Amino acid sequence: MSSTEQTPRGPIDSSRVPRYAGPATFARLPRLDEVGTADVAVIGVPFDSGVSYRPGARFGGNAIREASRLLRPYNPAQDASPFALAQVADGGDIAVNPFNINEAVETVEAAADDLLATGARLMTLGGDHTIALPLLRSVAKKHGPVALLHFDAHLDTWDTYFGAEYTHGTPFRRAVEEGILDTEALSHVGTRGPLYGKQDLTDDEKMGFGIVTSADVYRRGADEIADQLRQRIGDRPLYISIDIDCLDPAHAPGTGTPEAGGMTSRELLEILRGLASCNLVSADVVEVAPAYDHAEITSVAASHTAYELTTIMSRQIAAARSGGAQ
Repeated sequence: MSSTEQTPRGPIDSSRVPRYAGPATFARLPRLDEVGTADVAVIGVPFDSGVSYRPGARFGGNAIREASRLLRPYNPAQDASPFALAQVADGGDIAVNPFNINEAVETVEAAADDLLATGARLMTLGGDHTIALPLLRSVAKKHGPVALLHFDAHLDTWDTYFGAEYTHGTPFRRAVEEGILDTEALSHVGTRGPLYGKQDLTDDEKMGFGIVTSADVYRRGADEIADQLRQRIGDRPLYISIDIDCLDPAHAPGTGTPEAGGMTSRELLEILRGLASCNLVSADVVEVAPAYDHAEITSVAASHTAYELTTIMSRQIAAARSGGAQ
C-alpha cells in the first residue's frame, strides 16, 4: 500500500519506550524501508568536504536526529499533528565520497532524483551547504525553476574558492548560472558580518537576490519579515535552505563559520511559521557541526527547525488530498 492509502505510521510511543532508548531516527519516526514510501523523506548527507573553515558538519545529521528525540507529535504553533497528516519517514543517509566533491555532488543529485520520483518531498539534514546545489538541481527537474529562501549568515554566492567551483560558499551562484532558480523570488535571510568587498553585494544583487539582514529581523520583527517574504514568493514552488549559522552563536555555537549578531532561534521559528501558506516543495538544514556544540544547543535548534519545515509540508500534503486548507 502507498502512503496515500493508509494511515501514516508515526513515532514510537514515548509512554512505552523512553525517549533515550532505541535507534535515533528523526523524531523517532519509522525508517523509510519500514513503510515503503513516504510523503516526506528525512535524509542525511554526511558530507563536509566543501567547508572553508571548521570541519565537522558531516556529523550534523545524526546529531540532529539525536536531539530530535524530544520532538512530540503535536505542533501547537501550527495546530497540526504533522506525522498523522502525512507519512514522514527517515530515509537514512546518502553515502557520498568525502574525497571527491564533484562525485559527491553527483551522488546527492542522483539520490534526490530517485526519492523525488516516488512522490516524496525532501527534508535534508546536512552536511555542509555544498549539498544545496544538487538538491536544487533535482527539485528543479520536477518543478522547474524554484523560489529560494536562503537563511544564512553568509551570501554563499561566491564564484570560486581556491579555484574550486563547488564549495559551501558557492552553491547559489552555480544555481543561478544553471537556471534552476526563479530569479524573481530569491531572498537571503539573516545575513550579517564582514565581506571581502562591496562587490560581493553588487554581484549578489545582479543575480536577483534580496537581502533581509539579521538586523532587519531585530528591528522589524518576525511577522513583518514573514509577510514580506510571502509577498515575494507568491504561489511559486519554494525551496528553503537553512544554514544553522543564520542563528547567533549564542543559539548555535556548533557550526563551522559563526558570525556575531545573528537571529535568535525564536525569530527563525516564527518566520518559518509565518511561511506556512507557501508552496514548500523541499528543504534542508545544514552546517550543524556538533564538535563545537554545547549541551546540544545547536542540534536542538536544528531539530526544531526541521520539525517546523516538516509540519508545513505535511499540512500542505494533507490539504491537497482533502481539497481544502489545513
